[in-house]
Amino acid sequence: MAFWWPLLVLALAYAICRFLFMLIPHNVPSIDVDDSDVLEDGSQMQENGFIYVPPRGRTQQADPKVQCYEPATMKYLGYFPALTPAEVEERVAHARKAQKVWAKSSFKQRRQFLRILLNYIIKHQQLICEVSSRDTGKTMVDASLGEIMTTCEKITWLLSEGERWLKPEYRSSGRSMFYKKSKVEFHPLGVIGAIVSWNYPFHNIFNPMLAAVFSGNSIVIKVSEHASWSGCFYFQIIQSALAAVGAPENLVEVITGFAETGEALVSSVDKVIFVGSPGVGKMIMRNAAETLIPVTLELGGKDAFIVCEDVDVNHVAHIAVRAALQSSGQNCAGAERFYVHREIYSSFVSEVAKIVKSVSAGPPLAGKYDMGGICLQEHSEKLESLVNDALEKGAEIFARGSFGNISEGAVDQFFLPTVIVKVNHTMKLMQEEAFGPIMPIMKFSTDEEAVMLANDSKYGLGCAVFSGSQGRAREIASQIHCGVAAINDFASNYMCQFIQLNRAAS
Repeated sequence: MAFWWPLLVLALAYAICRFLFMLIPHNVPSIDVDDSDVLEDGSQMQENGFIYVPPRGRTQQADPKVQCYEPATMKYLGYFPALTPAEVEERVAHARKAQKVWAKSSFKQRRQFLRILLNYIIKHQQLICEVSSRDTGKTMVDASLGEIMTTCEKITWLLSEGERWLKPEYRSSGRSMFYKKSKVEFHPLGVIGAIVSWNYPFHNIFNPMLAAVFSGNSIVIKVSEHASWSGCFYFQIIQSALAAVGAPENLVEVITGFAETGEALVSSVDKVIFVGSPGVGKMIMRNAAETLIPVTLELGGKDAFIVCEDVDVNHVAHIAVRAALQSSGQNCAGAERFYVHREIYSSFVSEVAKIVKSVSAGPPLAGKYDMGGICLQEHSEKLESLVNDALEKGAEIFARGSFGNISEGAVDQFFLPTVIVKVNHTMKLMQEEAFGPIMPIMKFSTDEEAVMLANDSKYGLGCAVFSGSQGRAREIASQIHCGVAAINDFASNYMCQFIQLNRAAS
């Protein structure tokens, strides 16, 4: 016993010293980012304040420029160039040169880069949210939850755990090679290419960038043509933070364009990260196979939301509405299929309807609206088509929200929150990704039936299960074929960065 006392004392002393070291404030310099062009009263908006009408009947790709406008008001924001394949290759070449320098950087320098970003985000979170709101139509609350909180949590995790996860690991050599030493080392891949979606422009840029840069890579990010205006402003934040730590200028690149631009990026980099539709994801995987590079894909979802009979109906109804309407339903992990036990079905639908009827949709920065706009003008037509298909097959609209003060030219950019009952799996609404504020609610009788219905889908991103019994909820969730399951909550996994599934950063 006496032998262990010195070790325990040393371990305790180490823990105390480490804790005290964490309390010492770091010297984090502030950065300046020119925000004059993104403020509502900035000169850019005075010069380009006209209403933009997106062309119908032809794709925007016919235009060599990426035209940007506010979905909620149709105000014109400006344009960015659609880069050619040759220009993309040039950007990748610059990033590759910068990566060779950055690969030799210390973790101390990389952590300082993260601290500078975190400091700026916390101090300027309202500005970041306003830019996201203007470019995508989401409310400030949705921007705060989906852009700020999740990104800050990722940075916090990297600061705390990033270096430990990238350190070399010693492994067993096995009995036959017991006299040998085995070690696994993690080296940067080189240039990462990221093609990201428009629904959370700040988070979707920062998420791959943070991991790539911290692990010694460079990254070229192709932002969506539907969120290029915000993406290019967020790029300025990254550039300023890189300059503050003396990082190579082209370590992070943000490029704008259409499909041709993205295809050129895939064929030029060492790994591809993609967030978007399954169709485009398959095409990217095929193209990546030509050069044998790894891919990380986050594709569509049709998440199930299961409600057992032993819950607090009012409480779960509020969570259900948030799960369906957050960011106007344009949420990768949003709930799109609701399965409610028949014993509480009527009361649950009534509670949900009461909440949804009180929801108003309108320009999020022009008033106190609960829900913003639809980012893509043509997407409202798809949502209407899904609803009409369900109605033709016997479904009924039980409740809808209301419009706020919306100009006539912007009506297409909004879709009223809608509760639909008497649905079944023959309807496209229960099979295809909607990506909008629609709540189809279906009955189930047994836990086995709920699992069967949840698994009757080609998608498998996530799910949420609600029950008064944690054990019962876990048992149901364990049988659903999806990547992430939430128990008695919705989307809380985004704030659980310490649950690491792999070493995708290296």
